[in-house]
Amino acid sequence: MSDDHLPEPDRIEGAPHPSEAFALLGQTAAEASFLDAFNQGRLHHAWLISGPKGVGKATLAWRLARFLLATPDDTAGGLFGDPVKPENLDIPADHPVVRRMQAGSAGGLFVLRRGYDDKTKRLRSVITVDEVRKLKNFFALSSTDGGRRVVIVDAADEMNMPAANALLKVLEEPPEKTTLLLVCHQPSRLLPTVRSRCRDLRLPKLGSGDMAQALRGVGLEMPADTEGLVVLAEGSVGDAVRLVNLDGMKTYRALLSVLKSMPKFDRQLAIAVAESAVGRGSEERRALLFSLVDIVLARLTRAGVLRQDGPEVIPGENDLFRHLCPNDFAARKWATVAQEISERNQHGLAVNLDPAALILDTVFKIQQTVEG
Repeated sequence: MSDDHLPEPDRIEGAPHPSEAFALLGQTAAEASFLDAFNQGRLHHAWLISGPKGVGKATLAWRLARFLLATPDDTAGGLFGDPVKPENLDIPADHPVVRRMQAGSAGGLFVLRRGYDDKTKRLRSVITVDEVRKLKNFFALSSTDGGRRVVIVDAADEMNMPAANALLKVLEEPPEKTTLLLVCHQPSRLLPTVRSRCRDLRLPKLGSGDMAQALRGVGLEMPADTEGLVVLAEGSVGDAVRLVNLDGMKTYRALLSVLKSMPKFDRQLAIAVAESAVGRGSEERRALLFSLVDIVLARLTRAGVLRQDGPEVIPGENDLFRHLCPNDFAARKWATVAQEISERNQHGLAVNLDPAALILDTVFKIQQTVEG
């Protein structure tokens, strides 16, 4: 399979790829921090762009890459000959560098991500050392023009140990005029030595206003239960896009209805939920369903631990959670069950068990917990 047709691990169905998104909402602090370092001549060679999934980390990485590759080292033209310092990271869409990046022909850019396995015909689950070793050729070939070079690692926490150690050597002795941008969802999974050689850019979750604007920017309208969507997506635009495209709010309401009918649960509703995860082409819907099961149980457990009402996804949710998980003892019980269910479901999906059967088994396990 040619590189032009390889699946992209960071692409969300129904949303532009991060390389195609020019607007970034809700992350002005991170942008200002980077721009200040650039203008003060203190540009670090490696930046760890961290935060929850779907808040714009990859979009920021591509935005920074465009800025670095399109901005000369010394921007002359001030009133008295002093360099003009850029006021923002914006680069016009018709800039030659942007056109080359979009065509995949920008010689100063290398994107390090999970490779394609020709045997399994799918993306590998981790970034391997072979992918990192390709940087050697990139540095050798890209050094001839004398300009800046940018490496985007997406995502850094997907590197296996050999790959992380190989990248560490680059971080320890970075080539001249090279900036590494490490997108990372879970910094705790990185080697401490990798983290210590990066300057951190932490991206927070988005509020409802930025979330609504971001969804409109990709051609989606916020549903009627806007606040519930924001709570369920936990400030992640990527998760919100999935929820809207796959009717995730409807699925979440169905799961709560099943939970509310316990211990004599609504069997027909449970079967309907289970069957929504079956069939060809339902992989994304199935992944979302199992993710929502984990979220429901996590929110239920948290209610018992905190013993206070939190923001609701669905009206009446807090009352249901208080009823099923009224104290610390119940919270510990639900926490154990949630972990068991999550691990069993993930294992079942990995070995290709019937997803509908897994969902029904989950319902039975929850029923036993409620009765016990």
